[in-house]
Amino acid sequence: MIPNRKLRTRIVGIGFALCVILTCLASVSAATLAEYRRRISDGLVAVQQLQLAYAHGNSLLEKSRETAVARLRTLLPAKETVLLEGQTIAIDNAWLHEALDEYDKSAGGHGGGNEVLVHIGERLLAIGQRLDETQKGTKAVSKDEEKGRLAEILRRPEYQKEAAEGSAIGRLWDRFMRWLASLFPRTKPIQPGSSRFISGIAQVIVILVALALIGFLIWKFVPRYLRNRTKKKPKHEARIVLGERLEPDQTGADLLAQAEALARSGDLRAAIRKAYIAFLCELGDRKVISLAQHKTNRDYLNSVREKGSLHSTMRGLTNSFEVHWYGFVPPGENDWNDFRQRYQQALRTPSG
Repeated sequence: MIPNRKLRTRIVGIGFALCVILTCLASVSAATLAEYRRRISDGLVAVQQLQLAYAHGNSLLEKSRETAVARLRTLLPAKETVLLEGQTIAIDNAWLHEALDEYDKSAGGHGGGNEVLVHIGERLLAIGQRLDETQKGTKAVSKDEEKGRLAEILRRPEYQKEAAEGSAIGRLWDRFMRWLASLFPRTKPIQPGSSRFISGIAQVIVILVALALIGFLIWKFVPRYLRNRTKKKPKHEARIVLGERLEPDQTGADLLAQAEALARSGDLRAAIRKAYIAFLCELGDRKVISLAQHKTNRDYLNSVREKGSLHSTMRGLTNSFEVHWYGFVPPGENDWNDFRQRYQQALRTPSG
């Protein structure tokens, strides 16, 4: 009996010692309420950094965003214990990790997960107020006081450094926004969730400006486009010049080619007539003269009387045409070569 009693006594003593050791270890690993409150504030600062970057239209680099999210997870583990007046209290922060998972999924889409950040920030702010009530045992700390402390923390250099990271365009945009803000009176601090309101107004303004620009472009260019589409191209009709019918698509170059063929065949008289009509057709295409069935060669010559050198050159061509076609004077090879040379010279002569 004695050995058994001694054995039981030793077992009880060892068990009591183990309980004391485990209690001490739990006390060592458990955080104090003040430490937990500080981590809540640090977590709220990290959330508001992400919100401020979103409100200013400055998307953080992916690495910086991941760093901020990882910092939140480290500051507030999913499960932890807090020591309060000698007692350990189990804290469940699983809601935060679930919200961060949701934020990671929606960060790359439209809105950048800002609604999730607002939800996290409001809940951390409420937890902080509850902890302050517990610590002070007095009336709850007002939201304005809490936001004032957080705003003061955010103005510290170590927090401004991370918010300033990003692209060069983002930094220039931030400078512009700060300069623009300096032109207006200072307003009250932004309430939690008001970034959505500001973002909504900014989106409405951008949409209105875009609609105004689109409307202006439609008003400016669409009528012109419709006029060009509906405007019927003038149909070319057959023309009659000096009694010869010209096809709608026939040009002065085509007629001159026919004149060259007549000259090669030995019909120089017909070649000069064809070349003279080609010359009139060319002037008509250039809007120098207007072709009409009733007009004679002298009518065409008189219509360029005010055009100086062109009139002088055309007069030589007209005289040659009249002599060889109406005067029945047989032209020679030199007459044809001279007519063709005057033709080329007249086309090179300015019509003004």
